Amino acid sequence: MTIELPRPRLSPEADALSAHVIVVGNQKGGAGKSTIAMHLAVALMRMGKRTGALDLDVRQRTLTRYVENRAATIAAQGANLAAPQMLDIGLSASRDADVADMEDEAALAVAMKRLAATCDYIVIDVPAGDCHISRAAHAEADTLVTPMNDSFVDFDLLGAVSTGSPDEVRPSIYSEWVWECRKRKAQATGRAIDWVVLRNRTATSRIEAKNKQAVGDALKTLSGRIGFRIVPGLSERVIFRELFLQGLTLLDLDREGGGLKMTHLAARQELRDLFIALKLPGFEGEALRF
Repeated sequence: MTIELPRPRLSPEADALSAHVIVVGNQKGGAGKSTIAMHLAVALMRMGKRTGALDLDVRQRTLTRYVENRAATIAAQGANLAAPQMLDIGLSASRDADVADMEDEAALAVAMKRLAATCDYIVIDVPAGDCHISRAAHAEADTLVTPMNDSFVDFDLLGAVSTGSPDEVRPSIYSEWVWECRKRKAQATGRAIDWVVLRNRTATSRIEAKNKQAVGDALKTLSGRIGFRIVPGLSERVIFRELFLQGLTLLDLDREGGGLKMTHLAARQELRDLFIALKLPGFEGEALRF
């Protein structure tokens, strides 16, 4: 199978960019990409890093609206909240697919260059599904974060389990083109993409626990073949949906006048564990500030 991928940036200007690029993406919706992207951006800012954000899902615009809600809260309440530098990217209106792909890729490159001039980190939220702008973003990742729910419905995004032999797992198209993307970037730039798969946490019954174990076994097998890291993600919590309306994250609840409730401590610890597990550069030996 031939997999078409945008090539990593190879221009001298692009190679000079120093910002670390975190892409939060997969091809399936409903896994919490935008929530994770926003919480990562806020965590990075709490750690003193200048952080930019790009929302490539120009139809849903969830991350964009999240940041807009945050700006409205800051304006209305005078809240002392840091907000990521956000740039809008409009997709090409060309009816020629090849022209549209080139224009979209060029717009992404320009936006990344602008953010890299003032930011230490760039967090990119990509749309579900398969499109050229998503592939172009994946090709630029230094860290790729792929959240998934703990089920074989979501696992199918990464790989397929043989019905005749449950131990036989083969990569999906998404895994194959991420693999190809990692290989091309390593060859072109000498830098590797650290691919991290987040297993969102769910409450489990006895039956669900058995399925969860089977998903875990399949992930471990596939990870050994294509080399992603598996780390615990976030639990499904109503608080995430409630905070969205104000543009807040769990990390903002301990600000002056806020106060972190006991029921949210476990959720914050999940975020701390996730941030540590990502092993992002620039934090070696540094204590967390959230």
